[in-house]
Amino acid sequence: MAQQQRPAPTEVRRVGVLGCGVIGSSWACHFLRYGLEVVAYDSAPGAEARLRARVAELWPQLEQLGLKPGAGINNLSFASSIGELGQQVALIQESTPENLEAKQQLLAELDAAIPAHVVIASSTSGFPMSDLQTLCRRPERTVVCHPFTPPHIVPFCEVVGGAKTEPAVVDWAAQFFQHFGKEVAKMERELHGFIGNRLQDAIWREALHMVANGECSVADIDKSIATGPGLRWAIFGPCMNMAMCGGEGGMARMLDHFGPSLKEPWTRLQAPELDDQLYRAMVEGTDEMLAGRSMLEVLQERDELLIRIRKTIDDYRREKTKQVAD
Repeated sequence: MAQQQRPAPTEVRRVGVLGCGVIGSSWACHFLRYGLEVVAYDSAPGAEARLRARVAELWPQLEQLGLKPGAGINNLSFASSIGELGQQVALIQESTPENLEAKQQLLAELDAAIPAHVVIASSTSGFPMSDLQTLCRRPERTVVCHPFTPPHIVPFCEVVGGAKTEPAVVDWAAQFFQHFGKEVAKMERELHGFIGNRLQDAIWREALHMVANGECSVADIDKSIATGPGLRWAIFGPCMNMAMCGGEGGMARMLDHFGPSLKEPWTRLQAPELDDQLYRAMVEGTDEMLAGRSMLEVLQERDELLIRIRKTIDDYRREKTKQVAD
């Protein structure tokens, strides 16, 4: 029998989801929203029922974001094995717990059980694909696609291959995710933690240092980002926002003017010791901000506000595009 060919990225109609926890179920929702058929698999008892319940719970959010042609909750099916999962899909998005050895074994099992044309994408938040693909017989079709939580709402993802990944597969995956609603950073080289997590961690370390030194409260740290640069970062990233500080002179003027301040000892990027005192301060500070609310309530508030931000930005860009076209 002739070997099945990989479809063009824009012609994919069915994808697989391996692992149906928080990230996997969110990926399933994203793919369903974009009109794709989704085949899911998770070996945990009751996984199918939990996944279907989660998709039904999140479906109103997908409707708010806007369903694409062909989108439907009934496009979800559940496979009985890893081998069955890979028989009719072009890509499998793996979203299992962050355990290196477990992921290595799982990807090797997946690689051995499915056709050679199927792309294997991992949602890992930190492991390089070079480490994950070590036990695979066909590592050339393995790639990282690291999303940001929750993937069905937050559009950014990072795509990068490993040492044995074919560049054409990285290109294919980047085109696929871009076509189906993601803002893709196709990385040319591997980087521990990728891009977004590295930037997040820099802020996180600074936050821990400031709390550990009693320099500010946990609430003020969150307020400084959520009502400060975070609002700007939702529209343009930190580099463009810094360039705007230079006015018409842009980045060059900003660097000329503020460059010397980069040598000021403002930051403490080395991670502090997470001792009992710092641990308590972070937990107690967060509890104070919750003010009796449950984490579920806070997560729901975050998702609803993220949707409104997304819709506002999307509506604005559509209006600008229409103005230019008119």
